[in-house]
Amino acid sequence: MLLRHLCVALWVSALLCTPAVAAKKPLRSKSAAAPAKGYDAEARLIQIYQRIGLAQTREALKLADQLVKDYPHFALAQLVHGDLLMAQTRPLKAMGDMPEATVRAAAPGTLAELREESLLRIKALRERPPVGMVPSQFVKLSPRNRHAIAVDPSRARLYLFENEANGLRLIADFYMSVGKLGIDKSVEGDLRTPLGVYFITNTLDPNALKDLYGAGALPINYPNPYDLRRGKTGSGIWLHGVPSNQFARAPKATDGCVAVSNPDLQRILATVQIRTTPVVIAPSLQWVDPAKSVPDAKAFENVWEQWRSTKSSGDLTRTMAFYTADFNSYGKTLGDWTGVVKNEIGQARGKPAQIKDQSILYSPESAQNATMVVTYSEVRAGYTTGSTKRQYWLRSPATQNQWKIFFEGVIG
Repeated sequence: MLLRHLCVALWVSALLCTPAVAAKKPLRSKSAAAPAKGYDAEARLIQIYQRIGLAQTREALKLADQLVKDYPHFALAQLVHGDLLMAQTRPLKAMGDMPEATVRAAAPGTLAELREESLLRIKALRERPPVGMVPSQFVKLSPRNRHAIAVDPSRARLYLFENEANGLRLIADFYMSVGKLGIDKSVEGDLRTPLGVYFITNTLDPNALKDLYGAGALPINYPNPYDLRRGKTGSGIWLHGVPSNQFARAPKATDGCVAVSNPDLQRILATVQIRTTPVVIAPSLQWVDPAKSVPDAKAFENVWEQWRSTKSSGDLTRTMAFYTADFNSYGKTLGDWTGVVKNEIGQARGKPAQIKDQSILYSPESAQNATMVVTYSEVRAGYTTGSTKRQYWLRSPATQNQWKIFFEGVIG
């Protein structure tokens, strides 16, 4: 009877009252930094859930005793610990079955947020990414993209990848929080987290930040050219930590940023590189076999090669047909950019430039709209180095469902 009530209290009777779920073991990479202290806290919490599911309530309580001792600011662990203690004296009606006066004394919504956090942590660990699969956004990464990040708000999860010789490999994943009002940011102050393809632009020193941001912050390039094209506003979207008096924040708790625990952020800070690490944020990640091209991706790569060969041929008119009428590059219109392209064609003198370090990132917004973000180095004949460029391509009814360039510019 005690076990049945406790499993109901944890909302996981259907998920964890079998030995099917093992505690998540940290994934390791040869090049990744060792996990920071506290990185194991979630795995230990899941071990407690597992012991409950196996009717090992005494063992579960011992584990919970030690977990809250080690991390007294881990609110969800404290809640589970309290439930285990309470269950020794009476059946529990729900997770966090505490006196009404205690609930009223807490911040509004706290109990509901902890229940949601618990469910999302379990969901992410039950619905593990298929081995060898990658998010569909990562069409192609260059060796310069040593790591990549994917954020899935539907599971409150951030996935960290290493780009190896054989392709992307998932090396770690973390519970994370998004904006108070969810995702799909549109305007300044709407308390939502943006969706799309971004890049880490900088590293901010925690000593120069408020305690709210914890162990530090990694800004991303929101608003990117596609955001600006759609009139989206706002700034200061970061991947950051949590206040020192918290272990984790509620699933929806930020002003629009992505927040992870401080130990998890320290792991990320020690691993990723600025400017070359892509960050994709999607409502729900779609995992695909990297050996099989997404139909949109294959069609796009053919178009990209057509653009490149047309430009190399020196045909300015046909080259500019690949650009949208409302093209804009840092204030330069299509007319302005035609002059830039004409100059590049003239300098090439009919000798194709060598393309190096190409990466392609896919952002399917809907069945009708999709974007591709292409980053590459272009080395002209006779040179050993060249500029790094980035393009944004759009396929939508506005482009007659053809891939067209609406932004292009030098980024390094």
